[in-house]
Amino acid sequence: MADYIYLLEHRLSEAQQSALKKVRDIAGSKGLTSFLVGGAVRDLTSGSPVRDLDVVVQGNALKLKKDIEKSGGKISGESEATQSFFVLFPGGVRMEIGSTLSASYPKPGKPVYKPATILDDLRRRDFTANAMALSLNQGSYGLLMDPLNGVADIENRELRLVSNYGFIEDPVRMIRAVRFMARLGWQMDERTRSRYETGKEEGYISAMPAAQHGYETEEIFYEEDPLRVLKRLEAEGWMKHLNPLVSSSKANVAELDKLREAQIQLQIHGIHADATAANFPLLTAKMAPKDATALKKSFARQGFVDEIEALEAEGKAFAAQLSSKEAAAPSQAWKLLHSARPEAVLWVAHHVKSAGVQNKLKSFYTDWPQARQRIPYALMQEMRITPELPEYDELMEKLFFELMDGKLSTVEQQKAFLEPYSPPAPPPPVHLRRARAARKEAKPSKARKKAAAAEGESEETSAAEATQPAEKAAPSAAAAKKAAPAKAAAPVKSAVLAKKAAAPVKAAAPVKKAPVPAKKAAPPAKKAPAKKAVVTAAPKKVVAKKAAAPAKKSAPVKKAVAAKKPVVKKAAPAKKAPPKKVAAKKAPAKVAKKKR
Repeated sequence: MADYIYLLEHRLSEAQQSALKKVRDIAGSKGLTSFLVGGAVRDLTSGSPVRDLDVVVQGNALKLKKDIEKSGGKISGESEATQSFFVLFPGGVRMEIGSTLSASYPKPGKPVYKPATILDDLRRRDFTANAMALSLNQGSYGLLMDPLNGVADIENRELRLVSNYGFIEDPVRMIRAVRFMARLGWQMDERTRSRYETGKEEGYISAMPAAQHGYETEEIFYEEDPLRVLKRLEAEGWMKHLNPLVSSSKANVAELDKLREAQIQLQIHGIHADATAANFPLLTAKMAPKDATALKKSFARQGFVDEIEALEAEGKAFAAQLSSKEAAAPSQAWKLLHSARPEAVLWVAHHVKSAGVQNKLKSFYTDWPQARQRIPYALMQEMRITPELPEYDELMEKLFFELMDGKLSTVEQQKAFLEPYSPPAPPPPVHLRRARAARKEAKPSKARKKAAAAEGESEETSAAEATQPAEKAAPSAAAAKKAAPAKAAAPVKSAVLAKKAAAPVKAAAPVKKAPVPAKKAAPPAKKAPAKKAVVTAAPKKVVAKKAAAPAKKSAPVKKAVAAKKPVVKKAAPAKKAPPKKVAAKKAPAKVAKKKR
């Protein structure tokens, strides 16, 4: 089953939705329940265009007239017998508002109406496809009422009588059946067709009320293609009973086709005009003026007659406005065409033949819409102008009009126009890994700081000692002997071996990292910085052990091995030139401190 709430919100035009809301609110304020019925529900279900609206209320609908007029609706006719009236709302919305009634037929064509519920009202209608209703009330909005299974007949595209005596009770239903078939392309079901043929042969149409003649003739002019419906009724022989003055032979067929083409062109470009009033003079073009006047008087909606007579004057006034200086620029003419009443625009498009007006209409159809293709979407994307901006729609309209008028032909002009609408650039994205690495580089740990300071001091002291003569370096070696921890008892030969081990120290005076053990021998060697400095210089110790390995084999005494460790030449990396130079410059200061 179709979702009728969705259909009400998307299949109806904005003007139709607005009109329905007004009627619903007014009826609710009076304590009346309201329903959408008849052809509107049928067209919503079948997917056909919704041409006009029928609304019924459970109560006397005539009590709503004054409030409807205050809301902007124009009353165009009424019927006291059915407690109904016709309204024309802004936007060309035609609506019939009536009461829920039941009907009985003591005689053919003479119904007797009584107030009833919505279900009884549906059961008195002509065909099952028209006997459906949608609730417009709060709490049940969009609820479908289909007591006679009209949805199935819509799916089968068939017209089926609600009552077996439908054509006898109201003979005008035979004319309606032909009109619906001509418009929708449907057929009558088998039983309905049989009753139709019987009624046609036995002349049921003679009992049709006089008021129905004008109503059904007026309905022909409301059709989307009135000429086709008129010809179908003539083929069935109904026009001689309905109104013999109206005939397809009296219509201007060529102009009706041109009017239809103009209407389609306007619809493509967003102007939805109702051609009902414009159709009338073309369908009666060859009719005598007095016959045309008599035809107008027979219509149930005299407001429709007022529209026909006022359309020509309104169209001429709009043509003069379109030709004036107010519409000289393409954007001005575009705005004027969209702001005017659509029916007036249609009349001008069909009747006015002046070159100025026709050229503007031609440009409106072909040239001006192409300005949308020149909108610089790529540039707008670069400038961060996206549909999410609140003023995006307004900007697009302004940009469209500027391009339509031939402005903003260069990229520089477009940038200058779009600059006020460009939002500021967002901040660059933060990468967590890079941010952490940058923080670590910016804030080194305390251990690294102390290690770097210790290494710098060792390099400075080594450079200072390297500048001293070899005689002063010898005592440092002796101090290193005393500071070395004795792991075992020293034999007598240890002094001789120590002297032999210390002898090469004088020759190795140029080696810069030879005095590293001397620093260990200092009293502050037990502090944390000195130990960490040794930890950072792990590669030096590894090299020293590798170099000292042969010494253990040759000399069993451990003190001699300890004395030989500073002599290793591989412990000094040759590639650290910059730190050495800095240390060399600061060496005199360190020497001065030691001398003091």
